[in-house]
Amino acid sequence: MIATLEPQAASAKPIAKLRDTISASRLNTWLACRLKFYFHYVLGLRKPRTAALYVGTAVHGALKLWNLARWRKQPLTLTQLQQQFDTLWQTEQAKEQVRWEDGEEPGEKQTAWSLVDFYLKRTPIPANEMAEGVEVSVEADLSQHGLPRLIGVLDLVRAGGRIVDFKTVAQTPTDEKAIHNNEVQLTSYALLYRANTGKTESGRDLHQLVKTKTPKLIVTQQGPMTEAQRTRLFKQLESYVSGVDRQDFVPSPGMQCAMCSYFNECRAWH
Repeated sequence: MIATLEPQAASAKPIAKLRDTISASRLNTWLACRLKFYFHYVLGLRKPRTAALYVGTAVHGALKLWNLARWRKQPLTLTQLQQQFDTLWQTEQAKEQVRWEDGEEPGEKQTAWSLVDFYLKRTPIPANEMAEGVEVSVEADLSQHGLPRLIGVLDLVRAGGRIVDFKTVAQTPTDEKAIHNNEVQLTSYALLYRANTGKTESGRDLHQLVKTKTPKLIVTQQGPMTEAQRTRLFKQLESYVSGVDRQDFVPSPGMQCAMCSYFNECRAWH
């Protein structure tokens, strides 16, 4: 078993594919721990999702349905959306296993719907505002910079080119930490928006639903991507390219390991 976890066992085909394209989530995994990246993206080891991750998936899926309905001028009633949410809760589990503790699922489902319901009542987006795009798959050719093709999906682009990303979080974030923790994603989205529209985004917002007993909505706003942010992302992408080329898949031990689903595989690696 340990032998199969050696970085040298990585086949050329997935490495070549990973070298060709990059997403914000993949880059974030790389920056957090290169060995975790190896387990997930090179070996393709899949682990059951945690309850917290699944709640985030369900909330994101419900807000996607809501935004798509408004975009198509076919708005849903709250009752209709909850019915679709109930279906979504089951179908997503059929795609990927969830690690539930005994008796945990009903309460987590209620938490997820409470967050959706709270957002719809408190959203800062006017009911009559038409979006530029919802869940749009986009890409940007960065080959002129010696970098992979950047790919991603924009949750929502509001009228006027304001990019919105939805998050569920366990604790109330400060604006500074929220921007720092999501910098790779929001800078990537700005690059993707500009590459596909030829325009500069008017701003980038995080709509963060806090999973406290009484839900909270924290909206963190920032302006268009700065040149410093663009340069910072390009440097991170350069690190990714050179590291993947070298198959530099080493562990990054730290506090984050306590919640890592690959903990046992990491301990077996040498």
